[in-house]
Amino acid sequence: MTTGQQAAQAEAEPQDEERLPTIAEQMADQLGGWRGLVESSIPVVVFVIANIVGDLRPAVIASVAVALLIAVLRLAQRRPVRHAVNGLFGIAVGAAIAWRTGDERDFYLPGILYGVGYGVVLLLSAAIRQPLVGWIWSVLVAKGRSEWRDDPRLVRTFTQLTVLWGVVWLAKVGVQAALYLAHQDTALGVARLALGYPPYALLLLITVWTVRRVTRESQPEPLPGS
Repeated sequence: MTTGQQAAQAEAEPQDEERLPTIAEQMADQLGGWRGLVESSIPVVVFVIANIVGDLRPAVIASVAVALLIAVLRLAQRRPVRHAVNGLFGIAVGAAIAWRTGDERDFYLPGILYGVGYGVVLLLSAAIRQPLVGWIWSVLVAKGRSEWRDDPRLVRTFTQLTVLWGVVWLAKVGVQAALYLAHQDTALGVARLALGYPPYALLLLITVWTVRRVTRESQPEPLPGS
């Protein structure tokens, strides 16, 4: 290998290390892939169906059992369990409340309350110019770096994206809260599924595409002959 080839390789290696994951890779990581999407929905589907054909308590037991089984299977297969554990926690809290109150709609109450909290925190972070989406990007994508804070365009972009996430989150919760107050238990379960991952996936896609586009436009063009 010539000296010129070695220098070219040395210059290429840092670039490989700094390569951002593709949009598909980032989407797959955050959503857990198609398997993660399906597995996170199964316990809710089980609860909705079991509650329609049977009673509340069997439906609660079935949904928790399925969520626990999914987590155990992932652990046994040495697959990432983050999504399964998060799903199990959410199902367990809702199941515990519904079991205690005897009201099936309370199964969905924690998700509604979490959604309100998420939406409010997102909007507040944008209002104080510390957009939460930007900090999450730093942790999940930029390996802890936060150079975006020094780029006015990226600060503005992350602020706008954070507002978008907050508004969509509160809109989702608003629909579910209306069904909760109207005692529309089955419709609430359907809304929980329909307003779960699809809007989340769309927001992720918009976020990744927008930030990558702005980042590319912000990079200075190489000088001729460099």
